[in-house]
Amino acid sequence: MRLCHHLSFSTPFQLHYEENSTIVPKKVTSAPPTAPPTAPPTAPPRPDDFCTFKPLSLADAEEERLLLDSIAWPESPRPPPFFLLNQTSDPAHSTFTILPGRVMIQMYDFQGNPKKSGGDVLLARLHNRALEAGVAGRVVDHLNSSYSAVFPLLWEGSAQVEVTLVHSSEAVTVLHRLNREHPERVLFKSLFRSGSISETASCNVCLRQTNQPQCNYTDLRTGEPWFCYKPKKLSWNQRTMLVLRLVRVISSGNLSCCLGQPASPSHLPCPGLLYGKSGLSGYYFHGVWRSLGGTKVHQFNNSSAISQCLKGKAVHMYGDSTLRQWFEYLDINRNSPKKTGPYMIWDNAKNILVTYRVHGPPLSFIYVPTSELRYISNEIDGLVGGTNTVVVFSIWAHFSPFPIELYIRRLQSIRRAVIRLLNRAPDTLVVIRTANLRGLTPSVSLNYSDWYTLQLDKVLRAVFKGLNVRLVDAWEMTLAHHLPHNIHPGRPIVKNMIDIILSYICTK
Repeated sequence: MRLCHHLSFSTPFQLHYEENSTIVPKKVTSAPPTAPPTAPPTAPPRPDDFCTFKPLSLADAEEERLLLDSIAWPESPRPPPFFLLNQTSDPAHSTFTILPGRVMIQMYDFQGNPKKSGGDVLLARLHNRALEAGVAGRVVDHLNSSYSAVFPLLWEGSAQVEVTLVHSSEAVTVLHRLNREHPERVLFKSLFRSGSISETASCNVCLRQTNQPQCNYTDLRTGEPWFCYKPKKLSWNQRTMLVLRLVRVISSGNLSCCLGQPASPSHLPCPGLLYGKSGLSGYYFHGVWRSLGGTKVHQFNNSSAISQCLKGKAVHMYGDSTLRQWFEYLDINRNSPKKTGPYMIWDNAKNILVTYRVHGPPLSFIYVPTSELRYISNEIDGLVGGTNTVVVFSIWAHFSPFPIELYIRRLQSIRRAVIRLLNRAPDTLVVIRTANLRGLTPSVSLNYSDWYTLQLDKVLRAVFKGLNVRLVDAWEMTLAHHLPHNIHPGRPIVKNMIDIILSYICTK
């Protein structure tokens, strides 16, 4: 759903607007690492609740409870036995009104009846395409089918308010149920090989109990779970490659919405009420990301400026393909067909080292040798660190289909490794790339919805809050930009992300 108003303001205290509203859907101090008890290669039968993840300590359990409470989504009323899709949120009937300091949104269903509860997934931004300006808005759910969106006014000129309905509250209920009841809907295969004999077996972070034995590949240092059904002929230790991913389609109803109508009459907001601390990371102006707090973002517009900044530095990147984009941006001569790496850039003259390695499972790449399945926390523990060391990681894109407790546990493990690194080398720079919005289709939404991503992003920020780490806010940078949402953001967005991390490295 997109709700649009054209605004223009020549000074911060003179504002007028031209109404042109449409509503459209979103297109489709830590102790040293200790090893958990060693598990035998063949795991014992798992309980009926087969995909649960027990925290490794009481402190972790309490933090998990607090995190789950903090991201708890408003519950929709239980649908009646003969529930119809036309009773779900419809952007065609929904309206919005500009009020002093905010935009008010009122949701209606397909029959034109006002909704009675909250829980819809809404995104908001203010933008001006001609100025290449854009900023994310903050959406507040009032739990009664009304929402407010607040935007800071950061440039002179016209602007357009845009609100996007990602999912109705009813769709969120379906998505939440899928992760609880069908976490194995994304399937993985491993290749086992011995000489000329090869077999494949299904694998996952958790497997349903069957008569077939399970091989336990849980990491002994981090306790990260990974299981495979035992192949019929070959041994558990003859696994050579994570071969492919299969997506099991599960019918879940309609997750999409329809086009809409003009908004209701509005009156002007007072611009002064939109100023002050917005809690936002930054905004675009003339296509350039400007920080709203902290480090000033400099422009590194050519390879000479980039290499001068990286001179004498060792940059270690760990994560998914959204971080591999950063490596590819820096390594313009990379021709390797491998998507998973590992990769390395070495400039002997300027003493520059840049590496990239994919994170450990779950992973949705087609081919990953088991020798390259490394967990980020273990890799960080292997670094010496120091003033000239930069650690960058991004881990989120492959965790959407699983219970969020798995993601919490992974982040807690990485955080412990980051704390150990900063204790032994406090001058090490640690940068985290957050999650970003995707381009969604109905099938993608079932497994990798932006609602899943939003939940993951909230958890990541909370887990690392208070640590001496820097963020690159990919969520806001993709929301505020005019380019279509994509799991791999467009090059102009990536360029701005690279400018941010280089500005962290080269503060002068």
